[in-house]
Amino acid sequence: MSFAINRTNGIPYYIQVRDALQDHFRSGTWGPGDRLPGEPELCRMFAVSRTVIRQALSDLASRGLIVREKGKGTFVAQPKIRESLVQKLTGFYQNMVEQGLTPVTQVLKQQVVPASVRVASRMNLEPETPVIEIERLRFVEDEPIQLVTSYLPHEICPALAHEDLSHQSLYAFLEKHCGVMIVRGNRSIEAVPANEYEARLLRVKRGAPLIMLDSVSFVADGTPVEYYHAVHRGDRTRFEVQLLRVRVSGDERDASGYRFDDLPPSGGFVLRP
Repeated sequence: MSFAINRTNGIPYYIQVRDALQDHFRSGTWGPGDRLPGEPELCRMFAVSRTVIRQALSDLASRGLIVREKGKGTFVAQPKIRESLVQKLTGFYQNMVEQGLTPVTQVLKQQVVPASVRVASRMNLEPETPVIEIERLRFVEDEPIQLVTSYLPHEICPALAHEDLSHQSLYAFLEKHCGVMIVRGNRSIEAVPANEYEARLLRVKRGAPLIMLDSVSFVADGTPVEYYHAVHRGDRTRFEVQLLRVRVSGDERDASGYRFDDLPPSGGFVLRP
């Protein structure tokens, strides 16, 4: 890997420095948690001014690729965990296992409660209907990543109220022991600041960026069987969505004869011009 700057190609020096540092991160010159050389040393390595180095580092920091710690230095950030929960109807546990990661769950609440107006409206239930409330803090490699609260009608699987979910998938348990097969869901995604409770559990500062998912899951006949509200650490999570370009007919078609759609009903994420 090179530290040389091309001074004739017209690309701003700070962008070249930024891209070169990213290449060094990928190659392992500096790995996650490693401290980068100080600004004077980087200036010498790239033969550029401190202003250029500062611009490059600021860009890397805004992308979450480096972390600056006052009085300690600049460090390569831990890579973000890929999640496909926006487009794939899988749970967090299964999603992490598929990536070769080991998720661990701390169950904070698991109880039967009367459905609030909000929960009841999401699940087409009468308010006060008994539901199982499960609040879980999800870890990957001993780091808290997700805080999620799920609500399911008690009548569909009473055994769930007492099942240990520390090391198993909720969806897998529902299928195997309750005969409940979730086939589709509606999910929304939003950026939100961490409140005091979320910040404490996820080990971030209050107001830190979180990615919020709200979801309702359905069985084949259209009955909603789960509502969940989850927040994911924004500094450690990247959601991936696959979009397909498909031909449609009639007035829905744009000038090119196409519209953008997601994968079939697995996702619920749609872009239409």
